[in-house]
Amino acid sequence: MKLNVSSEIGRLQGVIVHTPGREVSLVNPELKDELLFDDIVFEEDARREHLDMLDIFRAAMSADGQIFEITDLIRDCFQMDQQEARAFFVEQLIKRYPQGNLHTVKKELLTLPPDELLRFAIEGTTAKRNFILNPTPNLLFTRDLAAVVNNNVLLSRPAKVARIREFLLMEILVRYHPLLAGLQPNILTIAEQETIEGGDVLVASKDLTLIGMSERTSFSGLMTAAEGLLSNGVKTVLAVDIPKQRSSMHLDTIFTFASRDECLVFPPAITEREKNVVRLSNENGAVNAEVMPSLKQALEECMEHSFTFINCGGESRTNQFREQWTDGANVFALAPGVIVGYERNTNTFNALKEHGYEVINQFNFIEEYQDSPFEPGSKKIAIGFEGNELCRGRGGARCMTLPISRES
Repeated sequence: MKLNVSSEIGRLQGVIVHTPGREVSLVNPELKDELLFDDIVFEEDARREHLDMLDIFRAAMSADGQIFEITDLIRDCFQMDQQEARAFFVEQLIKRYPQGNLHTVKKELLTLPPDELLRFAIEGTTAKRNFILNPTPNLLFTRDLAAVVNNNVLLSRPAKVARIREFLLMEILVRYHPLLAGLQPNILTIAEQETIEGGDVLVASKDLTLIGMSERTSFSGLMTAAEGLLSNGVKTVLAVDIPKQRSSMHLDTIFTFASRDECLVFPPAITEREKNVVRLSNENGAVNAEVMPSLKQALEECMEHSFTFINCGGESRTNQFREQWTDGANVFALAPGVIVGYERNTNTFNALKEHGYEVINQFNFIEEYQDSPFEPGSKKIAIGFEGNELCRGRGGARCMTLPISRES
């Protein structure tokens, strides 16, 4: 598999996900705010909904497409013969959780069997000793951990303490797992005092990347990432200033690509804002900055074709706010014009239908293509899947996916 992502819409070839497990059941009402959840999640239903989503992916991907569970990849890195990876994880864990006094159990952590070390990494518990960390329920949102941009991998740095361990696990995968070996020469990182998360990074084309300056991505983090990308093949970065609030924590919660020339948007934060976009380019070794009138105009100038912005929630203001809250704008493209999202966002799907999309539920799509290969291109399709438990964690289909390979 060629590790390369040069657009948001190229046919999906390889993706890293995490089907929720016991860690979400360890979130109690007293912990949920600290762990960035708005509600507690019922594990069994969340797992079923997530596995149903992956069945859609399998039906839509080509025969050689692959879905990787991040826990399987981490387990590979934690094998007893992978001492360098294990040591890196433990050392970084001690460093980044100084309040946990984990240095006192360093030897025990280094000798834990792979499954026990994995359990400790994700659930925060182990049978060996009575030392406990909080669980990592946000591992469900693998998108935030990194971003593959062309053949570069931009490692995220979290804004919230609750997510430190997940981002450390992603760093281990990038540095030590054979699957990601092709990306190792092009690792882009930012400084410890800066923050950036993958939900703010959208790959419009091989030449153009969008980065949101959000609640989770700092100005300095954005600029460092932009400089790295501009020095490694990307011609233009659009820096998009978005509201710094929980409901729009990342750019992809209010804006995603659906096809070559269509995007789903949350109007109050996208189409109704002006001069909140800066076009960054590399000129003679220096970053040049130009304020743009709007995101739509910036996209059209950079991509040299027109775009249609489709409103999340349709035309009703109330529905726009309601469905943005349940991730109506956070769709994930499996191929150009083939997208998946939570079926509960009915007004968003009606808006897509008005723009020529065939709206279909997960079961009908899987049934139609389980025996005959799916060939994208003949029609636009919007696939709805059940996510009543998953959306309690505040993330949609794009949030739950980390593509590492797409067709050009």
